[in-house]
Order: sequence, then structure tokens, then C-alpha cells
Amino acid sequence: MRAGERNGLTDVEGLRVGHAAVSGPGARSGTTVVLAPPGGAVAGVDVRGAAPGTRETDLLDPVATVQRVHAVTLSGGSAFGLDAASGVMARLERDGEGFPVPGAVVPIVPAAVVFDLGRGGDARVRPTADTGAAAYDDAHAGPVVQGSVGAGTGAVSGGLRGGVGSASAVLTEGSAAGTTVAALVVLNSAGAAADPATGAVYGARHGLPGEFTVGVAPALAPPERLAELYAGHVNPLGTATTLVVVGTDAALDKVGCTRLATMAHDGLARSISPVHTIRDGDCAFALATGTRAVPDAAGVFALQAAAAEVTARAVAHALLAAEAAPGRPSYSSLVEGR
Repeated sequence: MRAGERNGLTDVEGLRVGHAAVSGPGARSGTTVVLAPPGGAVAGVDVRGAAPGTRETDLLDPVATVQRVHAVTLSGGSAFGLDAASGVMARLERDGEGFPVPGAVVPIVPAAVVFDLGRGGDARVRPTADTGAAAYDDAHAGPVVQGSVGAGTGAVSGGLRGGVGSASAVLTEGSAAGTTVAALVVLNSAGAAADPATGAVYGARHGLPGEFTVGVAPALAPPERLAELYAGHVNPLGTATTLVVVGTDAALDKVGCTRLATMAHDGLARSISPVHTIRDGDCAFALATGTRAVPDAAGVFALQAAAAEVTARAVAHALLAAEAAPGRPSYSSLVEGR
């Protein structure tokens, strides 16, 4: 496989990504929106964490009626942050996007949240419907902005600053040749995304040639500092979560999308240690735009394998793109300070 042009989720034609941050004293939170193409995308979900905060995930069960979603909202603010999806719904309704009902449309907007309350000092400052609307307005098909932005604004991973990361792959063999699969991750994990024993970034091991120059030898953060930060990163229950949106241009049904979301969790397991714990609410969504043909069994196998790989790479990009904040170093700041 090779990376897509932007090495991000927007390499899947039709998908757009936007971010918005909460502003003001005590704020360190925000919202990220993934918009589907006009008419929506087929979707699936797999929730593995023990402390999830979600909305509309039951609707993505393959036996449920609705087949397509119009956006996915990822937000900070813990359960309060689910309000951000209402702002996205309002924008979609304004633009005529939604599930048709008599005299109206009902936008389908699954959502999931990360815990970041008080990361900027005031736990009462968190995303609202207005934040979701602002992320919608920011959505575009250009390169995905990564790092301490959107839903990753207040993210923390294993004691380091977390954030948003993205990666993509274009398959090059078999019936799936030319098919794109990509992931966007909000990294806010109880576990570590970098090995406290060696300093290596777990997900960078899955990088394509030349993709990572930091997080691999010799540009490693000091292991002793990583171990110290990780040892002090003791979350109360339910105060961590990593979120994923995997997208592809392959034509998949809801069952296929659900399996693709499951494979994204394999990518988390390769890039975060430990993951899916009692402290996490890890959730993965999958979107299929269906602009390419249905792959055969070998092509589906390759697509699923690539979903795990792009998720692991996206986690690494999230960790490496994060910026240090007062009282919270980033991986890159530790490398620079060696």
C-alpha cells in the first residue's frame, strides 16, 4: 500500500473534516466533525471501552432501519459534549441533509466524546451546540489539521499531551487496487502511545517508508521521562477515551462497516498500551462512501488489514503533532529538550 495524497481521512473522496475549540478563561476543549458526502455514507460502529459516552450508536446496528449517516461528531466535554452533535444536526437540517420524513429531514449524526473536563482549569467550560456548528462550518476536504485541535484540544495520553491524528492508505493489489482507507483518531488514552521502556512511539513501527522521523531511533523522547509521566498519569475511572473514524471509498454494507470499525480497534491495540480498559471509553466508527466497486473476499481482507494499519499510524501522528501546554509536555517537546 501507499499513503494517499494528504495522508489523512480526507483522502477518501467526499469526506470533510472540521474542528472548533472552546474559547475563554479555563477552556481547553473542542469538537471535531466528519461530514459525509451529500446523501450520507453507510456506517458501522464498535464500542470497546468500558466507559463510553455516545449518541446514536444503536442506530448503526446492522439490523436497524437507517442505512446512512450524514456526519460523525467527536467532542471533548465528557457527556456534556454530546450537545455538540445538536449543532451539527441543525446545520445539516438547514442544508437539507437528513433522513427524509414527511415534511422534513432528520439528520443522522452519531457522536462520541472524550473526557477533558478541567484540563484548562474550569470544568464548566465545555463544548456546546454552538461548538458543533462551528466545527461544521470549518469542515473542508483539504489536509486534516492535526495535533491539539478540535476534540483533541484537551486530550492527554499516558501523561503526555494527546490530540488529533490522521493517516491513509491506497491499496495497490487485487480487486481492491485503488481503494482508499483512512483513519482519524482523537487520542486521549489512559495507556501510553510511547513505550516508557525505550521511548519509541508504538504506532510509528507501522509507518510507511519515510513517514516518521520522530518517535523512532534516533529521535526518541527520554524513556525515563516518559516512565515518570506515565507513572503519574492515574486517571479516575471513565476519564480517558480514544475515538476513531475510519473511512473508505469501497462499497460496503452496514455489516462490512461494522467489521471495519472492529479492525480499527486492532490498530489501537498496536499503538496504545494498555487500551480498552476500565478507564477508557474507546469507540470506533466506520464510513463507506461507496464510490468504488464492492471488493471480492480477498479485497475485503486487504481493506480490513489496512484499516488496522492506518489507525495505528494515525495514533502516532496524533501523539507527535500534539503541542505542549502549561503543565503538560508533548512527546515532541521532550525530544526537543533532550
